[in-house]
Amino acid sequence: MFFKTQMLMELKRFYLDQVGCQVWLEQGDCIILKNGNLLFGFCERNEIDTQSLITFFLQTKQEVDRIYETLKKIAVSPPAMNDKYHIYHFFAHDPEGRKLEFQHFEHPTDKYLSGDELLLSRRSVRDFKQAEISESILNQVLDISRFAPTARNSQSYYFKIIKNRELLNKLSALRGKSSSPIGNAPLAVAICSDPELSTRHIQDGCIAAYHLMLAAWFFGLGTCWIAAMDREDVKSLLEVPEHHYVVTITPLGYPKRLPPNPSERKELAWFIRE
Repeated sequence: MFFKTQMLMELKRFYLDQVGCQVWLEQGDCIILKNGNLLFGFCERNEIDTQSLITFFLQTKQEVDRIYETLKKIAVSPPAMNDKYHIYHFFAHDPEGRKLEFQHFEHPTDKYLSGDELLLSRRSVRDFKQAEISESILNQVLDISRFAPTARNSQSYYFKIIKNRELLNKLSALRGKSSSPIGNAPLAVAICSDPELSTRHIQDGCIAAYHLMLAAWFFGLGTCWIAAMDREDVKSLLEVPEHHYVVTITPLGYPKRLPPNPSERKELAWFIRE
């Protein structure tokens, strides 16, 4: 969407510095801004467009509160719950008078993450709501995951869906604290691979497992890599052939809370070696 403006540079500074947008494209007298998967633009004209509402979606109530503190002086009122729409939100105005809304949905939503958000925001989740994952959502996650690349397109991996509570509890207890997240989730997924289909079945399975984790996050579902599950007792419980490889068993469910951003990331230069 594009809006006519008489104060292009001031709006640019406002949306970048105070709202946290990025410049997606500059075209002389027009600029397109990006916020998550929202693209919206302003073009310098003699008239202005202000009869609109621009809504910014935030992942947590804490993010709504944070941006409210930044925009408190121009906010209409503090953040509050709207029980009719199950959202936590507040309103403000930009420097040219357009009405803005900053909101968080208090219920799971359909997929919405942009590519960079998906890759930057994925976290390991160990505590889950017991809310049921619909067959439709689960099938969409798995359908995306089957496009993970494999050596020579061998497609040597496969998934086992685990919903039986007794089985989940047994798997959860196998490695103590390390495997306990499996018992906290409504279901788990074992990612396995078949060495008869590929000599690179371990790599194939690892790529497929991470593909599934990203697909799950795209639909608002949390996962956690549980390592060292390629064991005889695991294969016996899951009825997996002994010569197959169990890459990981990840719990799968809606997070009780979103994990915080990592406390530290090394600078890019550290990861690039001569």
